[in-house]
Parts: sequence; structure tokens; C-alpha cells
Amino acid sequence: MTMETLEFQAEARQLLQLMVHSIYSNKDIFLRELISNASDALDKLRLAKLQDGLEADTSDLHIEIESDAEARTLTVRDNGIGMTREEVVELIGTIAKSGTAELLGKLKEAKESPELIGQFGVGFYSTFMVADKVTLVTRKAGTEGHGTRWESEGAGTYTIEDAEDAPVGTTVTLYLRPKDEDDALFDYADEWKIKEIVKRYSDFISFPIRAGDEVLNSQKALWARPRSEVTEEEYHQFYRHISHDWSDPLEIITMKAEGTFEYEALLFIPSRAPHDLFQRDARRGLQLYVKRVFIMDDSKELIPDYLRFVKGVVDAADLSLNISREILQQDRHIQMIRRRLVKKVLSTIKELMGSDPEKYATFWREFGRAVKEGLLAEPDNHKPILEIASFATTEGTEPTTLAAYVERMKDGQEEIYYLTGESRSQVENSPHMEAFQAQGYEVLILTDPVDEIWTDAVPEFDGKKLRSIARGSVDLPKDEEKPEPEGDFGPLLSFLGTKLEEQVKEVRLSHRLTTSAACLVSDSDDITPALEKMYRAMGQDGPRVKRILELNPSHPLVSGLRAAHERGAEDSALPDTAELLYGTALLAEGGDLEDPARFAKLLADRLAQTV
Repeated sequence: MTMETLEFQAEARQLLQLMVHSIYSNKDIFLRELISNASDALDKLRLAKLQDGLEADTSDLHIEIESDAEARTLTVRDNGIGMTREEVVELIGTIAKSGTAELLGKLKEAKESPELIGQFGVGFYSTFMVADKVTLVTRKAGTEGHGTRWESEGAGTYTIEDAEDAPVGTTVTLYLRPKDEDDALFDYADEWKIKEIVKRYSDFISFPIRAGDEVLNSQKALWARPRSEVTEEEYHQFYRHISHDWSDPLEIITMKAEGTFEYEALLFIPSRAPHDLFQRDARRGLQLYVKRVFIMDDSKELIPDYLRFVKGVVDAADLSLNISREILQQDRHIQMIRRRLVKKVLSTIKELMGSDPEKYATFWREFGRAVKEGLLAEPDNHKPILEIASFATTEGTEPTTLAAYVERMKDGQEEIYYLTGESRSQVENSPHMEAFQAQGYEVLILTDPVDEIWTDAVPEFDGKKLRSIARGSVDLPKDEEKPEPEGDFGPLLSFLGTKLEEQVKEVRLSHRLTTSAACLVSDSDDITPALEKMYRAMGQDGPRVKRILELNPSHPLVSGLRAAHERGAEDSALPDTAELLYGTALLAEGGDLEDPARFAKLLADRLAQTV
């Protein structure tokens, strides 16, 4: 058949124009696309021989890359299934895939590489980012006679003709544009550059990629090999390669899903937190491969942010052909993988708690703060996250699990008690602790900033409600050894409520204090001062939340204040004493005085009267 000159389909012409005008910020991927197409062709030939009985030589399936620096050409050749003339026209001249218009829209709007793979025509067009002319010679396995030669300069038309003596397989030759580093257009005839691209994107392709006598890819996809066939050192080397962390991983997780949707995963839990674990601009996510071809380095869609420390690879078999970050967010297969990865990571950590407590302790020390963010991000995973969490406690120096806390609860105790604060010492010395310590009740000590937030989002564990001892009223059993307060405190409470109405919503007697004179308590439904401060720091200003001032009627200061009020409610010193009482309660919990200078003066004046 003589040479024909044909026009690309309208959508194909649009895509060609986008490619030529460098919509991709990373032009290196053209070689990944050609290798991916070649790998698919090799797979198809092997499958056709196995399933359809096609007579074909599959003893040396491979991909060859040949460059000519003088002629400025780059050739990628495979001995795979090949194509007929009709298939060439259909696969390259036409985009017969639905959703083309949507794809083009996304490409036009993209600010960075959308990362395509899979469909021969779409991936093939990326060659025009780096080449002024592209030729393709191919012959379908199992056919006799000539093959097909295709050629185009990417300007909207292509030529197609018979190619006598064409070998089975496909050969693509690129006539490269001049090097232009300002446009991220490198010298793709350079052997070093070719090796770099193959190593980055196609190292795990299961067929050898040859350049002369050298094989450029390792073909060692560790995640595709049974764990029993991989040494610990091989896993550790791979971890160091993908994480740039030179310490060994704490734990290795392998997964393989078969059936309607297949994927493999190899995950690592590091042994130490990276310095940027809590920095917003830190790189995070898993590497995504499709059929051993590298797609993305940091796919955040595969793992939730609270597990951002997990490193590893996911290799899927049947993802959407056009892979972009926008599509990944919506892809139901990606969402399914994500759920399963999360479940596997959390269950692995839970197993560590029993099988290797030392490893678990290291994990929680390094990553516990990040994991607790999941209690806010994923309500459906409250239970598995709480089951692997550990917390400081008033019972000893070692952290405790919630399950262990529940086992130690006193008879009649129905709630899990906790107190938040900036440090362990601040929490342990808080006035709110006094009655609980006096009666032997264990209290969780929560000092991470995220603790202020997740404790409001998680109602209970194992049927036991989580309860802050700094909020609401305390309903502990009555201390029989503690004497009942003498006298009527009603007038004093009313007086203090009036004098401090700008600072507090109520003044009442306390059942939680044993040694301190006073403390401040949040109402059951109010946010804590620390949380209020966090919201204000984020620019979310709201009305100031007033709290409750509780007085210890057994404290000499409070009983003396009651007596002074009885003697003369108009005593000019009483308002100053009320202000000092409120200030000391605020300072005792680590709060900030509104007017430190005034408080210091009042205190100095009062001390001077006692000298």
C-alpha cells in the first residue's frame, strides 16, 4: 500500500498542541511513557501465547534504548505484540477513549505535570515535547509480510505506509529538539540522562531495559516478591532509597490484594520522626506505581495525613488510564486502597503492643502526637486509633493504654478522668488534681496540643465516657475524714460573684480542692482556655468564655474571708482580696493575668500590711 497522509482526530490535535507547548513541567516522563507502552506490548505478547496459543518467541522479551548524539536521535525498541496498520491509526491518530474533553480541560488548567500513563496514544503524544519528528515502525506478532511505518512532526497530520522486513514489535525513533535547560529540555541523547530517567521511573519494570550490552533497570520490585525471598538488608536498602533516612525502619509491612482489583504494597514505619513531621510544607505520601511504572513520588491520596510518617510503595494493576492528582482524589479504587492501608498500619501497630513492647514504645514516642490527629480526621477510626494510643498517667511514670486504665478503675467509677496542660508538672500540681489524688483516682495527663481538641471529639472508650476533671462539677464519693465547713458561705459567694462578674460567670464552693484556696473550672459545654487561646492564635476571635471560680471552704484564706465579710461587707480591702483570690487561681493553672502589674501591686501592698 502506498503512503497516505492523514489528519489527527480533532481531540488528538488539541492534545498534540498542548504537548508541543510544554504543558508538562517535567519533560523526562516522555521516556517513561515509551517504556510503559513497550512493557505493555511485551506483557500482551506473553499473554497471547499463554491464553491464545499464539506462536511467538518469548524467550528474550526486552526493551532496547539506543541514542545517537551526532544525529540527535533516540530510539526505543521492543519485541512485543506489535500493531497492525489499523491499530496504529486507531491508537495514535484517534483518541477513542471516553472523557477526552474532560481530560483536555484538566491538562489546560494544570499547573504541574498531571502524570499520564497507560493509553498508547495519550502517552505517545508526550514525545512531541522533546522531538521535532517521530517515526514508528511496527509489525503485529502472528502476521505475515510487511509491517507499518508511521511518521509525524506533530503539526496535525501524519503519514503511514508499509514497512518491508519490519521485525515483530515496535520501534519508536525521536528526532530530538536542541537542548534548552531554561525550558527544562535536557539532552535526551545523553547516556547519563537516559540512565537517570530509567532508574527513577522504570527501574522495576519486569523486563530488561538494555542500552548496548548494559541492563539499565534492576527489575527487582521487592513488593512483588514473597517476603520469605527478601532479606532484611534488601528491605532496609530499599527503605533508605525511598526515604533518605539512613537508620533502619522500625517495622516492615507487606500487602497483596487479589481479585477484582489487584495491588501490592510495601510500607515502612520509620524508627524516628523526621524533623519536618509537623511542618505544613513537608513532603509526604507514598510512591505510586502502576504495573511497575513509577507515577508519583508523594501521593497523599493513598495515606491520611495523620499517618504521614509511613513510607513505601503501592503498585496497582488497574487504575484509571489517565492518572492525575485530581482524578486520584475521586478514584474509588484509590479510596479502597487507602482504607485498607490504614487498617493494616493500625493493626500492625496494635500487634507490636503485644509482640514487641519496646518497639511499640519507640513508635508512640516518635509518632503518637501525629497519630492522635486521626481522632479528629477520621471518626470511623476512633476505636482502632484509641486502641493503639498510650497516655501519661498519675499512676507511675510509664504511659498507659486506655484498656489498661479501664481495668484499673475503682469500683463505681464510670468515667475515664483526664486533665490537659502544657507539661506533666503543671498538670500534676494543678488544684483540680487534689481531690482525685487524695482519694486515689487515676487521671490521664494529656500535654500535647492536639489533646485539647480530640478529647472533645471522642465521647467514650469501651463504654466509658472521657471526662475532664477541670470541667463541670465533680461527683466523687464524700471524704468522710474531711470536716464539714462551718458557717454560711452564701453571702460571701454572692459578694464575690458581684465583684468578679467581669471575670467569672459564677462563684461556688468546691468539692475537688483539698489544699488550694481556689480554682477555676470550665462549664461542661464550654471550651477550655487553652483551646480558646489556640483559636485566637489562628485568627478565630470569638466572645471570651467566662469560667466558674470554686472556693475551698476548709482553706484558712477562704474561711477568714468569710469571717471578714461577716464583720463588714463594706471593708475596702475585700474587693482587692477577691481580685487576688481570682488571680492566684488563674496563675495556679498556668493562665495569663490580664494586668500583671496591677496584680503585683495588690500583692505587694497586702504583704506590706503583714510585716
